[in-house]
Parts: sequence; C-alpha cells; structure tokens
Amino acid sequence: MSDTTASLTRKISSAGDLQSVVRTMKALAASSIGQYDRSVRALGDYYRTVELGLSACFREGTRADPMIEQKKAGAIGAVVFGSDQGLVGQFNDVVADYAIKTLAALPGKPEVWAVGERVHARLADGGLPLVGLFAVPTSVKAITPLVGQIQIESEVHRAKGEYARVYVFHNRPKSGALYEPVSQRLLPLDAQWLQGLAQVRWPTGNLPEVMRGGTATLRALIREYLFISLFRACAESLASENASRLAAMQRADKNIDELLEQLKGTFHRLRQEGIDEELFDVIAGFEALNTQESRCASE
Repeated sequence: MSDTTASLTRKISSAGDLQSVVRTMKALAASSIGQYDRSVRALGDYYRTVELGLSACFREGTRADPMIEQKKAGAIGAVVFGSDQGLVGQFNDVVADYAIKTLAALPGKPEVWAVGERVHARLADGGLPLVGLFAVPTSVKAITPLVGQIQIESEVHRAKGEYARVYVFHNRPKSGALYEPVSQRLLPLDAQWLQGLAQVRWPTGNLPEVMRGGTATLRALIREYLFISLFRACAESLASENASRLAAMQRADKNIDELLEQLKGTFHRLRQEGIDEELFDVIAGFEALNTQESRCASE
C-alpha cells in the first residue's frame, strides 16, 4: 500500500512540474503573438510611404524595369515559411500541403527555399526541389537579417535568369488560435495593382517629382516593397506558429488538470483505504487484548 501511494505521489509531483512548464510556454507564446502582431501593424505607415513613392514613379510613366515586366513562363522561385520547433500541431503540414498543391498547378519547375527545418522536411517528403534552408527567427529583431538573406539569394538567382516568378507561402493568423495558409506573387508585380497605384491620390496639393532618374528610384522602391512583403509574411507566420503552440499548450494544460484530478482522487482513495485498514487492525488488536484480559481475570 505504501509503495502504491508513494508511486502516486511521484506521478502527481511530475505532473505538477510538467504543468508549470506548459504554463510558462503558454505565457511565452501569448507574449510572442503580441510582439509579432505589433510589428505587422507597425509596417502600415512604412508601406504607405513606399506605396506613395511607387505611385509617383508610375504617374510619371516609369515602366522599364524587369521586376514589373511580364516574362515567359519559366522556373518558379518560392519561399515557404514554417517552424524549427515542434508542439505546433498541423502548422507545418498545412502550409507545406498548400505550397505543394499551389506550385503543382503553376507552369514551370519550382525551386524552393524553406524557412524552418520541420517544414523543410515536409516539403522534401512532398517531392519539391529544395535549394536552401533558413533558420526561423526567434524575435522581431531577427526578422530583418533573415529577409535580407532571402532577398540576396533570390536576387542572385533571378539575375542569372534562372526564374522569372517569385512566390511566398506562409500561414496567416485568423481569429483566436486559427490560421490559414496564403500565398503572394512577389515578382513580377501584379499589373492591375500597378495601375491602381498610378491612380492613388497624393496627400498634398504639391505633386511629387522623381529625382535622379525614375528607373533607379523605382528599383529602390520595389526592393523596399519586397522587403515589406517578406517581413510581413515572416511576422504573420511567427504569430500563427505561436498561436498554434498556445492552442496546443492550452489543450495540454487541460489534459494535465484532468490527469492531476484523477491521480489525486486515486491517491486520496488509497490513502483512506490504508487508514481504514490501520484502524481496523487497531480495533481488532484492542478487542483481542480485551478478550485475553477477560480470560485472565476469570481464571
């Protein structure tokens, strides 16, 4: 009996320690979601500035740039954001399956960069040709260096004429702990979107003038637009990852609560049974002693 209660005591202690770890991970995931969401919102003003700059260039009729000219279908460059760590449910499977299905429907052979070891393995299992692997950022500050690396790698391959189109795939947060896989064509830029930019109203009465040549300015603004798009995709992916991890930790916390309740119930029952047995032994011993004393007295 003592071995059984001792074993239960150890299990209750271990479950309590595990629950402390789970609740710490819940707090970290919730905090991370907040910082990544704020970083996405902070891009709004910067994106507006870049958008106005592009509008000024297109209003002057600047078009001569390979980043916005339609090319013949060729190889496709794709960046897929996933995770390096586990405890995220179907996070990597969802975005990998979406990327595999979407790229299969496009003309041209894809060349894929994976952000995250786990999604890299999932994409490899799906038969996609992988040309690079990047580590997932662990903070908002680490996103900028990653985006810079991706831009350099993609520009090198694009400059060599290895592909004409670039896509990005990632999970985007929805309400609560939900997320959905989305994609965006980064290059070439969408013609309809460009036409809309040319019609954007300038916020002041003084119309802008592009200095030092429209083409150089346009290329610089397009690079900033690509930076914003990749930064947003990475931040939204990280927010979705932590939302998925938070949901998994909430389920784990609930399961541990149920397990602790069951273990404690069993412990108290066994302990009460042990106390009852000890009381019965004491009563039986007392009755036997009284019987023996009565016999001695009668003799």
